[in-house]
Amino acid sequence: MTKLSVNINKIATLRNARGGNNPDIIKAVKDIERFGADGITVHPRPDERHIRYSDVYEIKNIITTEFNIEGNPREEKFIDLVLKTKPHQVTLVPDEGGQLTSNHGWDTVLHENYLKDIISVFKETGIRVSVFVDPIEQMIEGAAKIGTDRVELYTESYAAGYTSGNKEKAIIPYVVAAQKAHDLNIALNAGHDLDLNNLSYFVNNIPFVKEVSIGHALICDSIYWGLENTVQLYKRALKG
Repeated sequence: MTKLSVNINKIATLRNARGGNNPDIIKAVKDIERFGADGITVHPRPDERHIRYSDVYEIKNIITTEFNIEGNPREEKFIDLVLKTKPHQVTLVPDEGGQLTSNHGWDTVLHENYLKDIISVFKETGIRVSVFVDPIEQMIEGAAKIGTDRVELYTESYAAGYTSGNKEKAIIPYVVAAQKAHDLNIALNAGHDLDLNNLSYFVNNIPFVKEVSIGHALICDSIYWGLENTVQLYKRALKG
């Protein structure tokens, strides 16, 4: 079954809004794991507006499930963080400075040489590498040349199409891209705007998705239904 990695950035955003340590990030990680999540995702950014670099070190010391760190490897501080903490997986995302949220994948053809070099840096230390890509066959083919272990499909356009009532059309590029990855022996992750409404349809149509990373929608849902219940609802949705 597809694994659920909970992105806790929004919990950190709430903490940072008032200062102090409420909600407690470390307690949240322990509880989310206890509630049944398969992993924890963080995406530290240079301005530390949500997850701080110090949080990542603390989480590494207590996490018992799979740890995934997302970020732009063009930031030297990010590279240093990943190499020091050695998460199970690093997800490379081509964010610009000050970007509100991730909104596009890598051009694996244009940046082939750069990605190949940086991927080797992480893999040499035993860290699994995933590259954030749009659902385009050419980008998957490019990913096969750079040595990545996985790709993460950027699912915003699928989510938008699902909401507008065009789920059958919206899923097509993802099915095609996923099949290409499968054929090329690249493992598959997915994330961005996946929620309780669209998640089951996605994994039912692409049954070999290894992992979904979900943060904003899950944390929003937990306001109404509680964190423990919400984690379980997402786990149930992944069963299709």
